[in-house]
Parts: sequence; C-alpha cells; structure tokens
Amino acid sequence: MITLSSPLVADLSKGDRILGTAVDGTTISYAKAYSSASAGGFVIKIKYPGSYDRESSRGTYTDIQDPSYVLCSVGGLPVTEQKTARCFGVGETITVFDGPTPYDTSDTYAVADDNKAGRTIQGFSTSAAVKQLTKSDSCPGCPYKEFKKFHDYYGSSTYADEYVTAALDGTATSFSTGLGDADFSKYGFDGRREGAKRGSVYLNVYMYVLREFEDTIDNCKDEYIYRNLAAADASFHAWDKGVAFYTGSLEGKTGASDGKLLHALADKRCANYKTCGTNGDELEGISKINYLLGDQFDLGQNRILNYNCGALRPIVHRIADLMSVPMIQGTLRYAYKVDVQGGVEKEKAEGAVFMAAVIPRVHACNQEDAAIIYENMKIGAFTTDYKMVKKAFERNYDCMGVNGALVGGLWNSTANAYYEGAEPKKDGSNVLAIGLGSGAAAVALLALCGVFYMRHQQREVQGNPADEQSVQPSDEPNILPSDEPSVIPSDEESSVLSSDEPTTGGSSKGLEIGLGSSAAAVALLAEANEKFAAAVALLTEAAQGQVAQIKQKPVEC
Repeated sequence: MITLSSPLVADLSKGDRILGTAVDGTTISYAKAYSSASAGGFVIKIKYPGSYDRESSRGTYTDIQDPSYVLCSVGGLPVTEQKTARCFGVGETITVFDGPTPYDTSDTYAVADDNKAGRTIQGFSTSAAVKQLTKSDSCPGCPYKEFKKFHDYYGSSTYADEYVTAALDGTATSFSTGLGDADFSKYGFDGRREGAKRGSVYLNVYMYVLREFEDTIDNCKDEYIYRNLAAADASFHAWDKGVAFYTGSLEGKTGASDGKLLHALADKRCANYKTCGTNGDELEGISKINYLLGDQFDLGQNRILNYNCGALRPIVHRIADLMSVPMIQGTLRYAYKVDVQGGVEKEKAEGAVFMAAVIPRVHACNQEDAAIIYENMKIGAFTTDYKMVKKAFERNYDCMGVNGALVGGLWNSTANAYYEGAEPKKDGSNVLAIGLGSGAAAVALLALCGVFYMRHQQREVQGNPADEQSVQPSDEPNILPSDEPSVIPSDEESSVLSSDEPTTGGSSKGLEIGLGSSAAAVALLAEANEKFAAAVALLTEAAQGQVAQIKQKPVEC
C-alpha cells in the first residue's frame, strides 16, 4: 500500500501496469494495481511482480518454490526473512503505464510497515460472509453447502478467525449457537500454539479451498463458456486456486515433499492409519485420500475444459467428503492418545482443533452424536472416552460420505497390528463384489454391453456391419473410464458406488438396493436400458451427419 506525495489525477483501474524505482535503485517494470483507486486519492495498492525474465524482456514467473519468486516480500514475516530491496523506495518515482503524469512516493510511506500481504489466512475467514454466505451477484451460489453446515453450527461466518484469535489471545470463543466453543484460557502456550497453528489450516484454509471450487461453479456456464473467455478464465483460475490452496507451495512437483497445508496433513495421517498408497493399505508415501482427491481435481479440470459445468457439482461434493477424512483421523488419533496413552495439554489441544474442523459435518447428520464427540474432545473436557468418540463418528460415516476403508484404523507399528479397539470399521467397504443382486454391478455390466451395442450400430450405419468383421480396438478414449462414475450423482449426492469408496445417504437403503430384491435390480436394468437406447438413437443420428439435431436432444445419463 503506497502513499503518494500528490493525488491521482485520473482513476486507477485494477490491473493497470505500474513502473517505478526500487529501494536498491533498480527499475520495477511489471507491478500492477491490486485494486482500483479514484482520482484525487493519495493511497494506491500495488501487486509486485514475480521474478523477471530479463533474457526474454517480458514479465514471467518462476517456480513458486524459488525463494526469489516474490521480489518484495514483507507482510508478517520475521525481519530476517523479509526481502525489501525490490520494494518501491521512499521518495522514488512511480508511473502508471501510459498515465498522464508520474508521482512520487510520500515520506509517510514506510517500506517495512506498508508492504503487506494482499491475501491472508485470516482474510479467508473474515471475508466469508461476502464470499461464501450471502447470495449476491458476486456469489450467486451462496450460501455454499459446506460452509452453511459450519455457519449453522457455530452461528458465525467468522468462526475460524474467532477460534484462532482466541487461541492467540488466550481467551474463549462465544458462538451465538452455544455450540463448539473453545476456552483457551484453560491452556498454556503449548495448547494455545496448537489451536492457533492448526486452526489456521484446518479451519481457515480448509473452507477456503472449498470456496474456490464453489466459485468455479458460479463462474462456469455450460451454454456459453466457450464463447465467453472471461467466464472460462475465471473458472479455470478458481479451480487452480482451490488445488493450490489445498496443496501449498512446499510439496514439490510430485507432492511427496513435506508441506504445511492439507495435502501434507493427509499424508501424515495415512501413516498413522495405514491408508497410504493407491490401494490405501500402506504405511508410508502419498495417502489414498490425496490420490482420490487428485483424481477429482483432474476430473473437475477436464469438465471445465469440455464446458461440462453441470458435472462439477457432484465432484465438489466428493472433494468435501474426502477432505474431511484426515480431520476424522486426527480427532480419533488424539482421542486415543488422551484416553489410553495419557496425553496431556498438547495432545488435548490437537484433538480439540481436529474436532472443531469436522464437528459441524457430524452435527448436520446427527446432533446427538455431535454432542458426544464435542463433550469428549472439547477444551477442558472432564474425561475423554475414545470408544464413545469412535462409535459416534462411525454411526455417521454413510451420511458424511466416507467409510471404514477410507478412515482406516490406528496402527501400532511396534506390534505390527492395529491398536486394540482402534481397528477400521467393518462396513463392507473393502469388499469388491457384494453379491449377484448388486444394482451397481448390474448397471456397470449393462453399460459395458451398451458400449459394444452402440459401436455395433455405428458400424452398420457406416456400411460396415459388425458381423462381417472382427472388432478392432478403439483408439478413442473409453467413454466409461474405470476411475469415473458410470452414473452421475444428483446434486444431493457426492459419491458413487465403488469397491473402495463410500456410498452416501442411508446405508440400509443402499444395501437394500445392492443386495436385496430382484425387482429393484430389474428396475435399474430397465431404466439403464432405456437410456442406452436413447444414446444409440442419437449416435445413429450423428453417424448420419445430423449433428444439429443432437445438440437439441441431450441424453440423460
């Protein structure tokens, strides 16, 4: 934030290029206005450039893990880590590119005090009312589904900031609902440090990641995104930011490094719960959760690139479900440490902040179970009963879109076995085939048959009857990829039936369809058959060159 010695003579627009002289005397050529400013004003906000590529004579950005990525870096960093040489200097000239006149920075401008971060972790929470709660032109999808659960539970849009601030100050929160309060006056520095450090990530960053994915949906419009580059760019940018905030800048290109944000958390918890690796049965490496989230991130990007905005909603719901798993694991791990292993203030505080990051999801499913978890894990809890906490969570796995295989069990590396009483929930989530009556298996089988049938019809329309030649492998992508759902969930669903992922909704109803009556399976087959028949008819039209007709007849899959 730069204070000028004379007022602006013309309006400044966000993104306007700004040039000037740095503290070290070099020229800053690619700074931009961080926000708009009106003529007559003395204060402007500037966004500094990344590393400057002098060889190509144009502004480019290096790998963000390069220490020189941001040329002026002050903010809230310790003095020893600040970089001020390439900040705009005091009393130096600043020019708005193509602007009418140059300006000088005022003597009241202080390099160390006025160069602050434009985006802060605290801001993720303090801006939530506008960006995640209140419906408006800038937030047409508000209130966002996941945020609303937390707002309804805590009764505050700034619950995350209030929690972390209380930890820093050693005070108590006072949420209007009377739910989820944390009294850090009962803790010393050990407990308060955990509340502030972990709360910043598990509460502030966690929800803002989901906010970026929701913002993607708000910006994405199926019918015209390919003609509206601004809308397309906003969708791509928001999705990328969601992935970036989830991962952080320290994970490296493979995600195998030691970061500080949610990606790193999932990898740490998988080592405790034996849920690392692509199969979720290892004790080291990248977590199964991160592999599954990576699939969803790629899937969402693909949907945006193909202008399929309507397919983003179930993907975002699935991401929210998966992101909650490390929070469940963390709560259970520290419940066990406190109850069974005699954990003290540090362990109690860690358990409390993990609980705070997931308890609204439990509350949205079952208020009684949420109360059980809170009373056992809150700051100042009289006692902690690990078994009660574990059972309360497990009763809500289906509703929360997770299962025993994803959460795993607390692993005792010394004994090479799960801790007694901390084994994974046995809910059938590791079983690949659950019976001949499985509706999901029947639909998948019919889908495979439908693929061959549609190819058969295409060949006949093209004058190549299928019965006159052998079937050749296709060089086109399989229209039913193995890692994507064959049935797109509705807006209220966030997962699909699969061998290692949970079902959503009531478990009894899901099992009744999967394992129960033949009539239900037949009904599913009939419905799927009708939809494939419609798809075949449209493919026939396509083969005959009737593309315009197909665009007017979308298939419901």
